[in-house]
Amino acid sequence: MATIDLIVLGILKKDPMSAYDIQKLVEYRKISKWVKISTPSIYKKAIQLEEKGLIRGEIVKEGKMPEKAIYSLTEAGEAEFERLMFEISAKPINIFLDFNAVIVNLDSLPPEKQKSCIAEIQENISVLKSYLEDNIREKENTPSIPETGMAVLRQQYVLVEAIQEWISSLNII
Repeated sequence: MATIDLIVLGILKKDPMSAYDIQKLVEYRKISKWVKISTPSIYKKAIQLEEKGLIRGEIVKEGKMPEKAIYSLTEAGEAEFERLMFEISAKPINIFLDFNAVIVNLDSLPPEKQKSCIAEIQENISVLKSYLEDNIREKENTPSIPETGMAVLRQQYVLVEAIQEWISSLNII
């Protein structure tokens, strides 16, 4: 999947690291909240990218720790990173939200059950909004957080507000 390739290559473009460290960075940045990426997919992707010659793994041993592969980009990996950046940015932008499947089918439910579904979405949106507010507040003045990362958080916040506005316009809760 091109998105996972781009995430892994982009992380390694900044610093060589192990698959474990990539996975921890993905967790820390909460990338999996915005892009479908899982821990097993990161490890598999590192192996696949190395087999394709896009990254190079160097086995290192630190102290009494077990050996691990530290990955870095090859020249081909640098070129693939740039190719993916332009390929993906040139595509139409689609925002996939799993709950849209619920929304398009709401009118197939009786009114009381529609209200229950909307209430669930409203609750989950409130939780997400609270998380985003805390995360933005915590990270907005942290120099190590790139402005592009903050842009993703702000984008998600705007989307949350739009969904809340849509729910309010329904007048069914």
